[in-house]
Amino acid sequence: MTHPPIGGADGPSDAGGSPQHAATGQPPRRRRPRNLLIASLALVGALLLCGGGGTAAFLALRDTEDGTGTSEPAVAVDDFLTAVYQQRSVSKASALVCSSSRDERKIAAKIAEVERYVETYREPRFRWTMPTVENETGDRATVTTKVSVSTADERVAEQDLRFTVVRRTGWWVCEVS
Repeated sequence: MTHPPIGGADGPSDAGGSPQHAATGQPPRRRRPRNLLIASLALVGALLLCGGGGTAAFLALRDTEDGTGTSEPAVAVDDFLTAVYQQRSVSKASALVCSSSRDERKIAAKIAEVERYVETYREPRFRWTMPTVENETGDRATVTTKVSVSTADERVAEQDLRFTVVRRTGWWVCEVS
């Protein structure tokens, strides 16, 4: 007659009656459900992605202008032209440009071009007509002016400029064409 192994069909057991692993004689480890671990990791990952994405969207979409801008679209253009043509200051011109278009290398290149005129021609004078708001809709305006340079030897050059100006924390120059 054959007898079932000690401890019943589940294998050997210790004195307390719990089953033991046949190869090691140790009780088997209790496994926590893997599904709970996977679900927890997925939840933490989703929270990090949503939180990080929400923070990134907030930083990208908020008004990032670091000043007050100007009170009127035409004033923004006039102040910008003064900074470029008369003061020839990259920092002052940059402070009048909206953050999405602020590229100090391009502004510095334009100011360097103006300085070459000053070095090349006798007593150049830069002037512009009073900036005129052509179109203003909500927080966006188109402003036009004519910039001219005249020299002591009576040379004259003119250029029509069109500015796109936006209002955020005041009016800012965003595009020149």
